[in-house]
Amino acid sequence: MIFDSARPHIAIVGRRNVGKSLLINSLLKQNVSKVSEVAGTTVDPLRTKFELLPYGPVVIVDTAGIDDEGELGRQRITETIKILSSSDFALVVLDARDTLHSKELELFSYLDRIQINYIVVVNKIEFGVNPVLLKELKELRLTHFEVSCKEKAGLDELKRRMIRMLPLDSEKPLVNDIISARDVIVMAVPADNTLPKNKLVFSQVHIIREALDEHAVIVICREKELLKTINNLKSYPDLVIVDSAFFKKIFQDIPDKIKFTTFSIILSRHKGDLPLFIRGLKKINKLENGDKILIAEACTHHIIDDVQDSIKIPKWLKAYTKKELKIDVVQNYNLPDNLSEYKLIVHCGGCLLTHRSMQTRINQARLMDVSVVNYGVINSFIDGAIPRGLLPFPDAVAEWEKA
Repeated sequence: MIFDSARPHIAIVGRRNVGKSLLINSLLKQNVSKVSEVAGTTVDPLRTKFELLPYGPVVIVDTAGIDDEGELGRQRITETIKILSSSDFALVVLDARDTLHSKELELFSYLDRIQINYIVVVNKIEFGVNPVLLKELKELRLTHFEVSCKEKAGLDELKRRMIRMLPLDSEKPLVNDIISARDVIVMAVPADNTLPKNKLVFSQVHIIREALDEHAVIVICREKELLKTINNLKSYPDLVIVDSAFFKKIFQDIPDKIKFTTFSIILSRHKGDLPLFIRGLKKINKLENGDKILIAEACTHHIIDDVQDSIKIPKWLKAYTKKELKIDVVQNYNLPDNLSEYKLIVHCGGCLLTHRSMQTRINQARLMDVSVVNYGVINSFIDGAIPRGLLPFPDAVAEWEKA
Protein backbone atom coordinates (compact mmCIF):
# COMPACT_ATOMS: atom_id res chain seq x y z
CA MET A 1 0.00 0.00 0.00
CA ILE A 2 1.41 3.41 -1.01
CA PHE A 3 -0.14 6.67 0.18
CA ASP A 4 -0.49 9.59 -2.27
CA SER A 5 2.10 11.54 -0.26
CA ALA A 6 4.70 8.86 -1.01
CA ARG A 7 4.07 8.94 -4.78
CA PRO A 8 5.99 11.36 -7.01
CA HIS A 9 3.62 14.12 -8.19
CA ILE A 10 3.67 15.10 -11.87
CA ALA A 11 2.06 18.45 -12.70
CA ILE A 12 0.64 19.02 -16.19
CA VAL A 13 0.81 22.76 -16.91
CA GLY A 14 0.32 25.13 -19.81
CA ARG A 15 -2.02 27.68 -21.33
CA ARG A 16 -5.72 27.04 -21.80
CA ASN A 17 -6.77 24.73 -24.63
CA VAL A 18 -3.29 23.39 -25.45
CA GLY A 19 -4.49 19.86 -24.70
CA LYS A 20 -3.34 19.25 -21.10
CA SER A 21 -6.38 17.17 -20.16
CA LEU A 22 -6.29 15.18 -23.41
CA LEU A 23 -2.59 14.48 -22.82
CA ILE A 24 -3.39 13.06 -19.38
CA ASN A 25 -6.17 10.89 -20.79
CA SER A 26 -3.81 9.68 -23.52
CA LEU A 27 -1.00 8.85 -21.08
CA LEU A 28 -3.38 7.02 -18.73
CA LYS A 29 -5.38 5.47 -21.58
CA GLN A 30 -8.60 6.37 -19.80
CA ASN A 31 -10.88 9.40 -19.58
CA VAL A 32 -10.11 10.94 -16.20
CA SER A 33 -9.90 14.62 -17.21
CA LYS A 34 -12.74 16.50 -18.88
CA VAL A 35 -11.86 17.48 -22.45
CA SER A 36 -13.52 20.31 -24.39
CA GLU A 37 -12.77 22.70 -27.24
CA VAL A 38 -13.82 25.49 -24.89
CA ALA A 39 -10.79 27.17 -23.30
CA GLY A 40 -10.61 26.95 -19.52
CA THR A 41 -12.56 23.72 -18.99
CA THR A 42 -10.22 22.66 -16.17
CA VAL A 43 -10.82 25.06 -13.28
CA ASP A 44 -9.79 22.98 -10.25
CA PRO A 45 -6.75 20.72 -9.90
CA LEU A 46 -7.55 17.07 -10.58
CA ARG A 47 -5.25 14.46 -9.01
CA THR A 48 -5.15 10.96 -10.48
CA LYS A 49 -3.21 7.95 -9.20
CA PHE A 50 -1.39 6.15 -12.00
CA GLU A 51 0.97 3.19 -12.36
CA LEU A 52 3.69 4.47 -14.70
CA LEU A 53 5.35 1.22 -15.70
CA PRO A 54 8.10 0.21 -15.24
CA TYR A 55 8.72 3.19 -12.90
CA GLY A 56 5.92 2.63 -10.42
CA PRO A 57 3.03 4.55 -8.82
CA VAL A 58 2.75 8.32 -9.40
CA VAL A 59 0.10 11.04 -9.05
CA ILE A 60 -0.69 13.13 -12.14
CA VAL A 61 -2.17 16.58 -11.47
CA ASP A 62 -4.22 18.38 -14.13
CA THR A 63 -4.12 22.17 -13.62
CA ALA A 64 -5.93 25.28 -14.80
CA GLY A 65 -4.45 27.31 -17.66
CA ILE A 66 -1.61 29.69 -16.77
CA ASP A 67 -3.25 32.35 -18.94
CA ASP A 68 -6.62 32.19 -17.17
CA GLU A 69 -8.43 35.54 -16.90
CA GLY A 70 -10.33 37.56 -14.32
CA GLU A 71 -10.12 37.43 -10.53
CA LEU A 72 -11.01 33.74 -10.41
CA GLY A 73 -8.47 33.12 -13.14
CA ARG A 74 -5.74 34.78 -11.09
CA GLN A 75 -6.67 32.61 -8.13
CA ARG A 76 -6.44 29.50 -10.30
CA ILE A 77 -3.03 30.56 -11.59
CA THR A 78 -1.85 31.04 -8.02
CA GLU A 79 -3.10 27.54 -7.19
CA THR A 80 -1.22 26.14 -10.19
CA ILE A 81 2.01 27.80 -9.04
CA LYS A 82 1.55 26.30 -5.57
CA ILE A 83 1.00 22.87 -7.10
CA LEU A 84 4.22 23.22 -9.09
CA SER A 85 6.12 24.18 -5.94
CA SER A 86 5.14 20.91 -4.31
CA SER A 87 5.48 18.67 -7.38
CA ASP A 88 8.39 16.39 -8.23
CA PHE A 89 8.16 16.78 -12.00
CA ALA A 90 6.24 18.74 -14.64
CA LEU A 91 5.08 18.45 -18.23
CA VAL A 92 4.77 21.86 -19.92
CA VAL A 93 2.30 21.50 -22.78
CA LEU A 94 2.46 23.81 -25.83
CA ASP A 95 0.27 24.07 -28.92
CA ALA A 96 2.32 23.10 -32.01
CA ARG A 97 0.62 25.82 -34.07
CA ASP A 98 1.58 28.73 -31.80
CA THR A 99 4.72 30.62 -30.83
CA LEU A 100 5.85 31.02 -27.21
CA HIS A 101 3.60 33.18 -25.06
CA SER A 102 4.90 35.49 -22.31
CA LYS A 103 3.11 33.32 -19.73
CA GLU A 104 5.05 30.29 -20.96
CA LEU A 105 8.36 32.16 -20.71
CA GLU A 106 7.46 33.13 -17.13
CA LEU A 107 6.62 29.49 -16.43
CA PHE A 108 10.01 28.26 -17.69
CA SER A 109 11.74 30.85 -15.51
CA TYR A 110 9.75 29.78 -12.45
CA LEU A 111 10.47 26.09 -13.01
CA ASP A 112 14.18 26.82 -13.27
CA ARG A 113 14.09 28.84 -10.03
CA ILE A 114 12.45 26.08 -8.02
CA GLN A 115 14.75 23.50 -9.66
CA ILE A 116 12.13 21.03 -10.77
CA ASN A 117 12.75 18.74 -13.73
CA TYR A 118 10.33 19.21 -16.60
CA ILE A 119 9.70 18.21 -20.20
CA VAL A 120 8.30 20.49 -22.89
CA VAL A 121 5.55 18.69 -24.81
CA VAL A 122 4.59 20.14 -28.19
CA ASN A 123 1.05 18.87 -28.71
CA LYS A 124 -1.33 18.81 -31.70
CA ILE A 125 1.37 18.08 -34.28
CA GLU A 126 -1.37 16.66 -36.54
CA PHE A 127 -1.91 20.30 -37.56
CA GLY A 128 1.78 20.84 -38.33
CA VAL A 129 4.50 22.44 -36.19
CA ASN A 130 5.19 26.18 -36.29
CA PRO A 131 8.88 26.61 -37.31
CA VAL A 132 9.11 29.81 -35.22
CA LEU A 133 8.17 27.79 -32.12
CA LEU A 134 10.94 25.28 -32.83
CA LYS A 135 13.43 28.12 -33.25
CA GLU A 136 12.35 29.69 -29.95
CA LEU A 137 12.73 26.39 -28.08
CA LYS A 138 16.16 25.86 -29.60
CA GLU A 139 17.29 29.36 -28.54
CA LEU A 140 16.15 28.58 -24.97
CA ARG A 141 17.99 25.23 -25.16
CA LEU A 142 14.80 23.39 -24.25
CA THR A 143 14.50 19.79 -25.36
CA HIS A 144 10.97 19.04 -26.45
CA PHE A 145 8.83 16.09 -27.49
CA GLU A 146 6.35 16.34 -30.33
CA VAL A 147 3.12 14.42 -29.76
CA SER A 148 -0.35 14.07 -31.15
CA CYS A 149 -2.81 12.96 -28.50
CA LYS A 150 -5.50 12.73 -31.17
CA GLU A 151 -3.45 10.33 -33.31
CA LYS A 152 -1.59 8.69 -30.36
CA ALA A 153 1.81 9.67 -31.78
CA GLY A 154 4.98 10.19 -29.70
CA LEU A 155 3.39 9.17 -26.38
CA ASP A 156 5.49 6.05 -25.76
CA GLU A 157 8.73 7.98 -26.29
CA LEU A 158 7.46 10.71 -23.95
CA LYS A 159 6.73 8.12 -21.24
CA ARG A 160 10.23 6.66 -21.57
CA ARG A 161 11.81 10.09 -21.12
CA MET A 162 9.55 10.83 -18.13
CA ILE A 163 10.68 7.62 -16.45
CA ARG A 164 14.34 8.52 -16.98
CA MET A 165 13.86 12.00 -15.50
CA LEU A 166 11.63 11.17 -12.53
CA PRO A 167 13.29 10.99 -9.10
CA LEU A 168 14.30 7.46 -8.12
CA ASP A 169 13.16 8.07 -4.56
CA SER A 170 11.06 11.11 -3.75
CA GLU A 171 11.31 10.76 0.02
CA LYS A 172 13.99 10.19 2.63
CA PRO A 173 14.29 6.71 4.13
CA LEU A 174 12.78 5.87 7.47
CA VAL A 175 15.46 3.57 8.89
CA ASN A 176 17.38 1.81 6.13
CA ASP A 177 20.29 4.25 6.26
CA ILE A 178 20.81 3.79 10.02
CA ILE A 179 20.71 -0.02 10.14
CA SER A 180 22.86 -2.78 8.65
CA ALA A 181 22.47 -6.40 7.66
CA ARG A 182 21.89 -8.72 10.63
CA ASP A 183 21.10 -5.80 12.98
CA VAL A 184 18.32 -6.58 15.45
CA ILE A 185 15.59 -3.94 15.67
CA VAL A 186 12.87 -4.10 18.30
CA MET A 187 9.71 -2.16 17.46
CA ALA A 188 7.19 -1.67 20.26
CA VAL A 189 3.79 -1.04 18.69
CA PRO A 190 1.46 1.17 20.74
CA ALA A 191 -2.21 0.40 21.20
CA ASP A 192 -4.34 2.47 18.80
CA ASN A 193 -8.10 2.25 19.17
CA THR A 194 -8.62 4.24 15.96
CA LEU A 195 -7.16 1.46 13.82
CA PRO A 196 -9.18 -1.50 12.51
CA LYS A 197 -8.43 -4.78 14.24
CA ASN A 198 -5.19 -6.50 13.17
CA LYS A 199 -3.92 -3.40 11.31
CA LEU A 200 -0.67 -1.41 11.55
CA VAL A 201 -0.23 2.21 10.56
CA PHE A 202 1.53 2.82 7.25
CA SER A 203 4.78 4.08 8.80
CA GLN A 204 5.15 0.91 10.88
CA VAL A 205 4.66 -1.27 7.82
CA HIS A 206 7.17 0.86 5.93
CA ILE A 207 9.76 0.48 8.71
CA ILE A 208 9.31 -3.30 8.66
CA ARG A 209 9.71 -3.36 4.89
CA GLU A 210 12.90 -1.26 4.99
CA ALA A 211 14.40 -3.43 7.74
CA LEU A 212 13.71 -6.60 5.77
CA ASP A 213 15.15 -5.07 2.62
CA GLU A 214 18.38 -4.35 4.53
CA HIS A 215 18.46 -7.99 5.74
CA ALA A 216 18.03 -6.88 9.33
CA VAL A 217 16.08 -8.83 11.94
CA ILE A 218 13.01 -7.01 13.21
CA VAL A 219 11.20 -8.06 16.37
CA ILE A 220 7.71 -6.61 16.90
CA CYS A 221 5.97 -6.54 20.24
CA ARG A 222 3.38 -4.64 22.22
CA GLU A 223 4.65 -1.84 24.46
CA LYS A 224 3.90 -3.72 27.68
CA GLU A 225 6.04 -6.62 26.41
CA LEU A 226 9.06 -4.51 25.41
CA LEU A 227 11.29 -5.09 28.44
CA LYS A 228 10.54 -8.83 28.47
CA THR A 229 11.30 -9.00 24.74
CA ILE A 230 14.68 -7.25 25.17
CA ASN A 231 15.61 -9.47 28.12
CA ASN A 232 14.80 -12.60 26.11
CA LEU A 233 17.28 -11.67 23.39
CA LYS A 234 20.76 -13.21 23.56
CA SER A 235 22.34 -9.77 23.18
CA TYR A 236 21.21 -6.16 23.20
CA PRO A 237 19.25 -5.03 20.12
CA ASP A 238 20.90 -2.53 17.78
CA LEU A 239 17.88 -0.22 17.79
CA VAL A 240 14.67 0.12 19.79
CA ILE A 241 11.72 2.12 18.42
CA VAL A 242 8.80 3.16 20.64
CA ASP A 243 6.01 5.70 20.77
CA SER A 244 7.22 8.88 22.46
CA ALA A 245 4.40 8.77 25.02
CA PHE A 246 5.72 5.38 26.21
CA PHE A 247 9.30 6.61 26.62
CA LYS A 248 8.91 8.01 30.14
CA LYS A 249 7.63 4.68 31.44
CA ILE A 250 10.61 2.56 30.41
CA PHE A 251 13.63 4.74 29.57
CA GLN A 252 15.29 4.10 32.94
CA ASP A 253 15.03 0.35 32.35
CA ILE A 254 16.70 0.46 28.93
CA PRO A 255 20.53 0.30 29.18
CA ASP A 256 22.27 3.44 27.89
CA LYS A 257 24.25 1.44 25.33
CA ILE A 258 21.05 0.59 23.43
CA LYS A 259 20.19 3.05 20.65
CA PHE A 260 16.72 4.33 21.25
CA THR A 261 14.36 6.50 19.23
CA THR A 262 10.67 7.21 18.64
CA PHE A 263 8.32 6.86 15.71
CA SER A 264 7.78 10.63 15.89
CA ILE A 265 11.50 11.39 15.46
CA ILE A 266 11.82 8.92 12.58
CA LEU A 267 8.83 10.44 10.78
CA SER A 268 10.07 13.99 11.44
CA ARG A 269 13.28 13.19 9.59
CA HIS A 270 11.45 11.25 6.88
CA LYS A 271 9.09 14.10 6.00
CA GLY A 272 11.13 17.14 6.92
CA ASP A 273 14.50 18.29 8.22
CA LEU A 274 15.36 16.90 11.66
CA PRO A 275 18.34 19.20 12.45
CA LEU A 276 16.22 22.20 11.42
CA PHE A 277 13.42 21.02 13.72
CA ILE A 278 15.91 20.66 16.59
CA ARG A 279 16.98 24.28 16.02
CA GLY A 280 13.31 25.25 16.10
CA LEU A 281 12.85 23.32 19.35
CA LYS A 282 15.70 25.26 20.95
CA LYS A 283 14.12 28.51 19.72
CA ILE A 284 11.28 27.90 22.20
CA ASN A 285 13.59 28.87 25.07
CA LYS A 286 14.16 32.29 23.47
CA LEU A 287 10.52 33.28 23.04
CA GLU A 288 9.42 36.55 24.64
CA ASN A 289 6.11 38.08 25.68
CA GLY A 290 4.04 39.09 22.65
CA ASP A 291 5.84 36.76 20.19
CA LYS A 292 3.56 35.25 17.54
CA ILE A 293 3.54 31.47 17.01
CA LEU A 294 1.92 29.72 14.06
CA ILE A 295 0.46 26.23 14.49
CA ALA A 296 0.33 25.00 10.89
CA GLU A 297 -1.67 21.95 9.83
CA ALA A 298 -1.70 20.80 6.21
CA CYS A 299 -5.23 19.40 6.30
CA THR A 300 -8.52 20.10 8.01
CA HIS A 301 -10.11 17.69 10.45
CA HIS A 302 -12.52 17.59 13.33
CA ILE A 303 -11.23 18.29 16.83
CA ILE A 304 -11.69 15.07 18.78
CA ASP A 305 -10.54 16.11 22.27
CA ASP A 306 -8.10 18.38 24.08
CA VAL A 307 -5.20 15.93 23.68
CA GLN A 308 -5.11 16.72 19.97
CA ASP A 309 -1.79 18.33 19.05
CA SER A 310 -3.31 21.59 17.76
CA ILE A 311 -4.80 22.11 21.24
CA LYS A 312 -2.25 20.36 23.47
CA ILE A 313 0.90 21.99 22.06
CA PRO A 314 -0.28 25.64 22.38
CA LYS A 315 -1.17 24.94 26.02
CA TRP A 316 2.22 23.35 26.60
CA LEU A 317 4.09 26.24 24.93
CA LYS A 318 2.47 28.79 27.23
CA ALA A 319 3.05 26.66 30.33
CA TYR A 320 6.66 25.80 29.41
CA THR A 321 7.77 29.32 28.43
CA LYS A 322 5.64 31.15 31.02
CA LYS A 323 5.25 33.87 28.38
CA GLU A 324 2.24 35.66 26.95
CA LEU A 325 2.39 34.23 23.44
CA LYS A 326 0.08 35.03 20.55
CA ILE A 327 -0.74 31.69 18.94
CA ASP A 328 -2.55 31.31 15.60
CA VAL A 329 -3.78 27.97 14.26
CA VAL A 330 -4.25 27.43 10.51
CA GLN A 331 -5.55 24.32 8.78
CA ASN A 332 -4.72 24.77 5.14
CA TYR A 333 -2.65 23.18 2.38
CA ASN A 334 -0.89 26.55 1.99
CA LEU A 335 0.94 28.63 4.58
CA PRO A 336 -0.35 32.19 5.17
CA ASP A 337 1.28 35.13 3.39
CA ASN A 338 2.32 36.91 6.62
CA LEU A 339 4.96 34.38 7.74
CA SER A 340 7.47 37.11 8.60
CA GLU A 341 5.27 38.13 11.56
CA TYR A 342 5.94 34.84 13.37
CA LYS A 343 8.90 33.87 15.56
CA LEU A 344 8.19 30.14 15.28
CA ILE A 345 6.16 27.78 13.12
CA VAL A 346 5.00 24.56 14.75
CA HIS A 347 4.11 22.30 11.83
CA CYS A 348 2.04 19.13 11.82
CA GLY A 349 3.61 15.81 10.82
CA GLY A 350 2.72 16.37 7.16
CA CYS A 351 1.30 12.87 6.69
CA LEU A 352 -0.68 14.02 3.62
CA LEU A 353 2.20 16.02 2.11
CA THR A 354 4.92 14.82 -0.22
CA HIS A 355 8.49 15.31 0.95
CA ARG A 356 8.87 18.07 -1.64
CA SER A 357 5.71 19.78 -0.35
CA MET A 358 7.08 19.81 3.17
CA GLN A 359 10.44 21.11 1.94
CA THR A 360 8.64 23.88 0.04
CA ARG A 361 6.90 25.00 3.24
CA ILE A 362 10.17 24.80 5.18
CA ASN A 363 11.91 26.89 2.50
CA GLN A 364 9.16 29.52 2.71
CA ALA A 365 9.89 29.83 6.43
CA ARG A 366 13.65 29.97 5.81
CA LEU A 367 13.21 32.81 3.34
CA MET A 368 11.41 34.76 6.07
CA ASP A 369 13.99 33.75 8.71
CA VAL A 370 11.32 32.00 10.77
CA SER A 371 12.26 28.98 12.90
CA VAL A 372 10.36 25.71 12.35
CA VAL A 373 9.66 22.73 14.57
CA ASN A 374 7.05 20.01 14.13
CA TYR A 375 4.59 18.10 16.27
CA GLY A 376 6.71 14.96 16.39
CA VAL A 377 9.83 16.66 17.73
CA ILE A 378 7.90 18.70 20.31
CA ASN A 379 6.00 15.63 21.49
CA SER A 380 9.21 13.63 21.80
CA PHE A 381 10.71 16.49 23.82
CA ILE A 382 7.62 16.76 26.05
CA ASP A 383 7.78 13.01 26.66
CA GLY A 384 11.48 13.11 27.57
CA ALA A 385 12.72 11.26 24.47
CA ILE A 386 15.07 14.08 23.46
CA PRO A 387 18.08 14.09 23.47
CA ARG A 388 18.43 10.31 23.89
CA GLY A 389 16.07 9.53 21.02
CA LEU A 390 18.33 11.49 18.65
CA LEU A 391 21.32 9.15 19.07
CA PRO A 392 20.73 7.21 15.81
CA PHE A 393 20.93 10.53 13.91
CA PRO A 394 24.36 12.21 14.33
CA ASP A 395 23.43 15.42 12.50
CA ALA A 396 20.50 15.98 14.89
CA VAL A 397 22.73 15.20 17.90
CA ALA A 398 25.28 17.74 16.65
CA GLU A 399 22.56 20.38 16.35
CA TRP A 400 21.29 19.63 19.86
CA GLU A 401 24.77 19.93 21.33
CA LYS A 402 25.46 23.35 19.83
CA ALA A 403 25.68 26.04 22.49
